[in-house]
Amino acid sequence: MIPGVRVRDGSGAGDEQADSLRADSLRAASLRADRLEADRQPAEERAGDERASSQQTSSKQASDERAGAGVRSVHLALDVLEAIALSGDELGVTQIADRLAVTKGAVHRHLHTLVERGYLTRNPTTARYAIGPKSRLLARFSPQTDLVQAADGPMRELRDRLGHTAVLSAMTPRGALVLATVAGASTIEIGVRPGSELPFHASAQGKVLLAFAPPPVKERVLARPLEAFTARTVVDRARVEAELARIVQQGYATAPEEVVVGINVMAAPVFDARDGCIGALAVVGSIRVLPEEPNPDTVTSLQGYARQLSRRLVQPRRVP
Repeated sequence: MIPGVRVRDGSGAGDEQADSLRADSLRAASLRADRLEADRQPAEERAGDERASSQQTSSKQASDERAGAGVRSVHLALDVLEAIALSGDELGVTQIADRLAVTKGAVHRHLHTLVERGYLTRNPTTARYAIGPKSRLLARFSPQTDLVQAADGPMRELRDRLGHTAVLSAMTPRGALVLATVAGASTIEIGVRPGSELPFHASAQGKVLLAFAPPPVKERVLARPLEAFTARTVVDRARVEAELARIVQQGYATAPEEVVVGINVMAAPVFDARDGCIGALAVVGSIRVLPEEPNPDTVTSLQGYARQLSRRLVQPRRVP
């Protein structure tokens, strides 16, 4: 017997049928109400979830926008600092804005902060800006200062022996950063400006630094698209990897007309006390005087002065 259903016999059969129909109707109505309630609750929950998700998305977008603006601001501040540091002279607001292709207002805000923090100074007479005492202090404590100072003698001797411009570079995440140069003996000067960053795959300095770099660094660099600067730039990853392996074996790299047509560069690694490649010593010249097929004397001289520089960096650490 179904609970809630009365059963009668004989003359009460009609009543019994009516009661049964009413019970069935009540059960059906109850089931419909339950289903409507069940449908209504998830819909409300979904609406609430959608509102919460929308709020979270908006909040994340706003946070990402603020973070992006902060990163752009840091980039611009560093661009301003680099522009002044690498100019070799004082610069005014208009000059800096023109070089960086930004508004004078944006530049002025960063200049004010950098002067206030001591990274720049402002000449009250000319209203131009120059490197400040805190920037010089950081440079003095930088390990690269030892590299530049130690390289001065070997670079000059290398220039005097071969006549080519000598260049010292170190690795950054974006390429080979030129730290110092010694102009060649030729009346036509061929070289690169300190502060320039040379591509890993197309410069002799970059290839040397990448060849002796840890595998994760190589993978990060070679995973990106490689830019072709001239018709001779190698952009195929397999060919670049094969060349890097040869560089490790032979101890030097060349880049004939790979960045600039008519120019060749040859570089050798500089190592520290832990046998890490911390720099590249290079010579730069026209393809005519520094041919694609390297002269044995050029190779021997370059590698010899690179080893001399490596010994200069190692020796002080061994002195008690």
